[in-house]
Amino acid sequence: MLRVGLVYDLLGTHPRRPGDPADIDAEYEPEATVDVLEAALRRLGHEPVRLGSPHELLGRAGKGELPALDAALNIAEGRGGRNREAWAPVLLEMCGVPTLGSDALTLSLSLDKAWCQEKMAAAGVPVPERICLGDPEEVESAGLPGPFPFFVKPRWEGTAKGIGPGSRVEDRAGLAREVARIVRDYDQPALVEPFLPGAEFTVTVVGHDPPRALPVLQRALERRSGIGVHALERHPAPAGGWTHALPGELEPELETRLVSLTLRAFEALACRDFARADFRLDAAGEPRFLEINPLPTFAPDGSFGIIAELEGRPLDALLAEVLAAGLERLGLGGVR
Repeated sequence: MLRVGLVYDLLGTHPRRPGDPADIDAEYEPEATVDVLEAALRRLGHEPVRLGSPHELLGRAGKGELPALDAALNIAEGRGGRNREAWAPVLLEMCGVPTLGSDALTLSLSLDKAWCQEKMAAAGVPVPERICLGDPEEVESAGLPGPFPFFVKPRWEGTAKGIGPGSRVEDRAGLAREVARIVRDYDQPALVEPFLPGAEFTVTVVGHDPPRALPVLQRALERRSGIGVHALERHPAPAGGWTHALPGELEPELETRLVSLTLRAFEALACRDFARADFRLDAAGEPRFLEINPLPTFAPDGSFGIIAELEGRPLDALLAEVLAAGLERLGLGGVR
């Protein structure tokens, strides 16, 4: 039996400050995520040990009260800057605890979407044109990456934080408005990309030597705006509600292409054990890389939960396989 620590941030635990946007803790996890990870570890015959948030981990380590651990799994997002996802892996590394998942450098680089896209382009993964704007006054003189419409989002956030009904902009006035909102509410530059009109897909990769892709999923888009429904559902809906659309067909050739690009991105960023990449099709039907998340949610309603349901098995059984492979990579074995 191994003792595996769990580091996490739970919804409702973020101390809100004046001026925080409503989605400030959108990346945090429900209790159900920690529960299913514990169930997966117990399925393998191992003992899960709740360590709490990165701040709680820091406190325990600083007082010499960190329990004896064979390994740890970090799903904590932290808060603030672009190194926040790396807080727990760095602390665990300092404490000599082997960690499942990607290391701190990969987490920080992937969170910064602009830097990550530069890395992807160098690796031969097609990305949208883009610019970063840190002040709405830059909009008038900026060389825009193509014709309107554009899509505007924070440079280093995930889980669709900062994305809403106004994120698709049709003119410079709308662009200035959204850049101002991102800079003000999220204290970071805005990433501006052409609005890609095609379907959106997400690809989850697990394992090592070699990593493998799980079934590709198409994400629902809001019919009128073309923005992902997952990004709009936390915002007030218009009369009639948000209307769902699945505009794409996942033909075998496209699925093969999406998997190949995701595996290339996974390897280029030195991801480990699990990650999820998002793509959107351009006007020609070609996939463009949006982002990769080496810290994907394991929540029951997330991609892993959907895939487990499609495969007709419990989520904790699927996650047990993923965690077993990670423990094997660490030289600890994975299955009882």
